Amino acid sequence: MTLGSGIVERMAGQSRPLIIVEAALLTVILGAADVWTGSEFSFSIFYLLPISLTALSLGKRWALANAVVASLVWLAADYAAGHTYSSPIIPYWNATVRLGYFVLFAVLFARLRSALEEESGLARLDPLTGIFNRRAFEELAAGEISRAARYGRPLSLAFVDLDHFKQVNDDFGHEVGDEVLRQVAATLVATMRSADTVARLGGDEFAVLMPETDPQAAMTALEKSRAALKARMLMNAWPTTFSVGVVSAKGSQLNVPELLAAADRLMYEAKRTGRDRIVQTTDPGVEAVLDVRVDLAARTDGSGGGAGRLIG
Repeated sequence: MTLGSGIVERMAGQSRPLIIVEAALLTVILGAADVWTGSEFSFSIFYLLPISLTALSLGKRWALANAVVASLVWLAADYAAGHTYSSPIIPYWNATVRLGYFVLFAVLFARLRSALEEESGLARLDPLTGIFNRRAFEELAAGEISRAARYGRPLSLAFVDLDHFKQVNDDFGHEVGDEVLRQVAATLVATMRSADTVARLGGDEFAVLMPETDPQAAMTALEKSRAALKARMLMNAWPTTFSVGVVSAKGSQLNVPELLAAADRLMYEAKRTGRDRIVQTTDPGVEAVLDVRVDLAARTDGSGGGAGRLIG
């Protein structure tokens, strides 16, 4: 994440009334400073501070409103400071010019906000499939896992890996391999609930986070999704099946990496026992996860075990 997009996200985290009050208060303070210093000092550039604050945090409409307020405050400060002009129309002309100046910058700051939001959004998406990437998935999953732990609610996490994907790349080429990944992503999104989070973790690995989902509901949903995935592969004569590891827990105290590690282990168990199946556990204990961390060699030599339910 860039510095600019990080600033926008932090601003967006503040409440709207607080930002409006802060911007209005800053504008009034600048007007008071204009009155106090008279005509010897100009604070024109500093009026851009509250305008940029509202533009970057609230958007174009509030920034334009702040621009109008800033122009009126500046006009009132001119009169209160006792400025004299050769023509009574001059202060209104100056106020109009200032308004145009403020509006221009309000629009520019609002466009900057939109660009930074787009950049931040793209940084959370996988460029090939258009679904969430690993970083975004871990951020969203952390919030859901914390909520499930706090309220003792069920939650399931699935780790999906494509079987024989290398064969697709070798036989059909990498362009077809990319299309397979896009089709898998689209099918997962279409067959899972809108409340579920689908992400590409990297390569041919995908993850699905299912809040408020117990083991039985998770298995039903994933079987439906796996059937749709297999149908899509058969339709295109792609020799790809799917190995899935599912962790279902209620009020789990494990974090995202630990649950992913547990689901990953079960996915490898599905591959070890024949591929094209789902392996599920409802007991992703800390000890089991730690066993995975110190026994990674089992993944490559095929000796790793896994306590779970196999669905072929």
